[in-house]
Amino acid sequence: MSGTRITDQQVRLYMNKRKHHPQELAAAKAGISVRSARRIERDATLPSQKPQRSWRTRSDPLVDVWDSEVVPLLRNAPHLMGITILRKLQDDHPGCYPDSMRRTLVRRISQWRALEGPSQDIFFPQEHQPGVRGLSDFTDMSKLRGIPYSAPSRLIVTA
Repeated sequence: MSGTRITDQQVRLYMNKRKHHPQELAAAKAGISVRSARRIERDATLPSQKPQRSWRTRSDPLVDVWDSEVVPLLRNAPHLMGITILRKLQDDHPGCYPDSMRRTLVRRISQWRALEGPSQDIFFPQEHQPGVRGLSDFTDMSKLRGIPYSAPSRLIVTA
């Protein structure tokens, strides 16, 4: 199932257009394929009403080597890239881990880093924009040393 998911709005639009137009035309006006239109007519529930899939569609291909080989590599060098680990696995186990498994490995590594990896550096950038914020203490200096001075009610100093 590739591409973008069909929205409730597209299903409603298709069903309304289907009342007056053939299936192909109604599907085109709703922005969906004819195959999706046939699927909608078979099961007229909205996409938001269907249960979400929470199970794996295939077995985990990295289950044999994850805890024994990949995690120790990541603990020793947490900034290793997924392609580097995949190349090591391909060298150690020829024919078992094709290049197409790279994305799966990268996802597993990113999950590991989020849960068990090293802590991230915290950085708060300080950007000083002239004129956005200024310093003022609202001091009235008109009576200082008897010199007549009319101070502005707000003094803004920019760097």
